[in-house]
Amino acid sequence: MMPQVTCGRRHIFMTQDIRNIAIIAHVDHGKTTLVDQMLRQSGTFRENEQVTERVMDSGDLEKEKGITISSKNTTIVWNDTKINIVDTPGHADFGGEVERILKMVNGVILLVDAAEGPLPQTKFVLRKSLDLGYRPIVLINKIDRQDARPDAVLNMIFDLFVSLDAADEQLDFPVLYAAAIDGYAKEELEDENVDMAPLFDKIVDHIPPPEQVMDAPFKMLVSSVDWNDYVGRIAIGRVEQGTIKTNQEIVLMDRKGQQKAKGKATKLFTFKGLNREPVDKAFAGDIFALAGYEAVEIGDTLTDSSDPTPLEYYDIDQPTMAMYFRVNNSPFAGLEGDYVTSNMIKDRLQKEIRTNVSIRVEQTDNPDIFRVAGRGELQLSILIETMRREGFEFAVSRPEVLYREVDGKLHEPFEEVVVDVSTDYSNRVIDNLQKRKGIMTSMVQEGENNRIEFKVPSRGLIGFRGEMLTETRGTGIMHQQFDEYGPFAGDIPGRTRGALISLEKGDVTPYALEGLQDRGQFIVQPGDPVYAGQVVGINNRADDLVINVVKKKNLTNHRATQTSDSVKISQAKKMSLEQCIEFIDNDELLEVTPKSLRIRKTYLDHNERKRAEKTKEFA
Repeated sequence: MMPQVTCGRRHIFMTQDIRNIAIIAHVDHGKTTLVDQMLRQSGTFRENEQVTERVMDSGDLEKEKGITISSKNTTIVWNDTKINIVDTPGHADFGGEVERILKMVNGVILLVDAAEGPLPQTKFVLRKSLDLGYRPIVLINKIDRQDARPDAVLNMIFDLFVSLDAADEQLDFPVLYAAAIDGYAKEELEDENVDMAPLFDKIVDHIPPPEQVMDAPFKMLVSSVDWNDYVGRIAIGRVEQGTIKTNQEIVLMDRKGQQKAKGKATKLFTFKGLNREPVDKAFAGDIFALAGYEAVEIGDTLTDSSDPTPLEYYDIDQPTMAMYFRVNNSPFAGLEGDYVTSNMIKDRLQKEIRTNVSIRVEQTDNPDIFRVAGRGELQLSILIETMRREGFEFAVSRPEVLYREVDGKLHEPFEEVVVDVSTDYSNRVIDNLQKRKGIMTSMVQEGENNRIEFKVPSRGLIGFRGEMLTETRGTGIMHQQFDEYGPFAGDIPGRTRGALISLEKGDVTPYALEGLQDRGQFIVQPGDPVYAGQVVGINNRADDLVINVVKKKNLTNHRATQTSDSVKISQAKKMSLEQCIEFIDNDELLEVTPKSLRIRKTYLDHNERKRAEKTKEFA
């Protein structure tokens, strides 16, 4: 029988059989691999069941990039205790996912790499957890690495807790050591490598069970929204109070207290392993899913009709960067995409903001252009890549930061940047960041590498990652995290090299490229279709240059020798979506289709570009 505590006229029941936890960490510190092992060793999978690695990263982009983009729910059972687990994103741009998920759980596991130690996102997610009063379980992962330094990392974690003003009881955090990929965790480094049982036991003993107010009207805050072809939109969250049964009449309220819909909960689901299982009833304290409300959005409240009042919703941190999405109007428009109109693009962006709480979409004065704001370049590039894979064709502008006015002065977003780089290249990185108005806050030598920390304006980091990789011969590793809004830092130098622009429409010829190779580096190759105003290369100089890359060799009556026909052309530079976004300038667009990425000038006509340059009226 559950213990009962009388509180006023209500009875608060405490349950000992549910734990709600989130796993938080910096990107690539092993969260998803850890969940894999927890699922396997808790008996969630059958012995003969075929399961892929990193099963929680279900999206194609997640598997390709090796990162978690959206949070995932799963449930395991350990010694009759139900443990609801949320695997959260580790990259700074998806912090909006982390923030809302933390409101749904009762505790966290802070995962830290035994070699890298705490990084910017570690600080971000830990601060959010401490503010909510959680006492984290610290799990130092990857102790099997040759460069692991768990003792030093533990000291760094403690210092981080102190710097974030952790309370005394939060500073007394339990510590475990693990190698998730090998499937073991232990309380002391000297202990034998066995299995994950010490972690399961620590979760049950340390994470508090949720309070369960049973005799109050049902209420649930919607923390996540999913979609199913059979039942439509699915609301996911933790039951804050009361119980809910299938076909119970429920009111949907927005965060301002306005009623959006009233109807019956057609389907209830609980989580078991990676699957959702239908149930007839859900209780306070448990995490579950509910279908039946097409208008449901994150932050809404589902409540019993007898008490139609919303639960408090805390707004997440606002976006810091924006791009303009527009209908593709190039000469190749509509040739490669299935969804090309403004209405199609608008509907897709509206669909995105229903499940992605840190994205904002605004209609501009031009019905074909939409302003899309997010947490950073990566988050926006993930949206762009997802849309192009779905068959959309559109164009996007260069990213721009979002300014604020504070006490009558212009403020801009700053980011905390950590670069791990060989001592041979440290000075180059430091010089480059200082040119971008960065201020170095610390530099620590770790073996042959330096760990350099900077505070840099967000706009100063646009295009920096590519330059840093070039300067460090591909060996530098950069982490960044939004820090705060600060006073405008002044002008920052833009792109140092201009563009090579196609003069006319046609197919690129080897003959034309051979004669123009000394002008710069090309991003097109022979046979590629191009149009006037398209950027076909990177100029060696700072200014733009219009060239003819479709010029053909004049035919003569003389037979050409074999040597005169053989053309030697330098290999074209292939640019990824992220590289294209970093490269484009203020007067350029990136044309995105399911098959191609083309950089182009906003004004394709040379004379129009000249007029726009004089008036600085770039769209």
